[in-house]
Amino acid sequence: INLMPVAINWMGGGVGNPQFGSFTNIGLGFLTFLIVVFVYKFAKGFFSNLSVLIGLIAGTAIAFAMGVTNFDEVGRSSWIAVIEPFYFGLPTFDWASVLSMIIVMLVVMVETTGDSIAIGEIVDKPIGRKELASIIRADGVSTVIGGILNSFPYTAFAQNVGLIAVTGVKSRFVVAASGVILILLGLFPKLAAIVASIPNAVLGGAGIAMFGMIVASGIRSLGKVSFEGNHNLMLVAISIGVAMIPIAAPNFYANFPAWAQIILKSGITFGSIMAILLNLLLNGVNHGDEIKEMGRR
Repeated sequence: INLMPVAINWMGGGVGNPQFGSFTNIGLGFLTFLIVVFVYKFAKGFFSNLSVLIGLIAGTAIAFAMGVTNFDEVGRSSWIAVIEPFYFGLPTFDWASVLSMIIVMLVVMVETTGDSIAIGEIVDKPIGRKELASIIRADGVSTVIGGILNSFPYTAFAQNVGLIAVTGVKSRFVVAASGVILILLGLFPKLAAIVASIPNAVLGGAGIAMFGMIVASGIRSLGKVSFEGNHNLMLVAISIGVAMIPIAAPNFYANFPAWAQIILKSGITFGSIMAILLNLLLNGVNHGDEIKEMGRR
């Protein structure tokens, strides 16, 4: 649900766009959305799996014909570029920054955990503690490498969860190949500039379909939860309600300290923390053991 405003803002033309909400932008987004749906419905096999990509390409082509797409940056970009490690200087350390980064990484871990469980539901593979530990370690290692190469902390991208649900492609080799393609985009700026030229409205049309699939996966997960003989209904209600606050009122926590806003402004993180605390309060510490025992019976 937290991702939906991103797709909607894209579809309107992007935040800060003077033409935000114009009929051109909304029309492009809606047309891209229709292309994705029709290809997904009527195409077979390989092409059905490429419904989102086909929608993006077709939407960009239509935008180009309308004079909306701008490829000027492609001409200005160099053909080959090599990233220089520590381009902005060697790292420095102070306690405030270290503490802030720890909080940020905890937020990343929570989001990664949620994405991983959602993917597990889609591909019918149970995600336990062992798998989550490996996933979070990979997040940490990639973040270290990203820091060396002048980038931000990495995290599992929830948009990709929607892609798996829409396309049905579950192969790890496809994910690895995607990583190689992204590395090539980093080495050849002209390729990256072409991708960056895709209009926001076109991205929004495809994003609504992808992010909606993530919401649907969450609903499917909740459908497997028992709401009888426990307090899970109240637990879910309050957790979702708290997680919706930053969406409904983005400035709700504006007067809180900066360190607290990092957690509170992330609906995913604060909603997850609230769910854990409420589960301990309402269902007790041994609730999970009781469920396992019922399963054995």
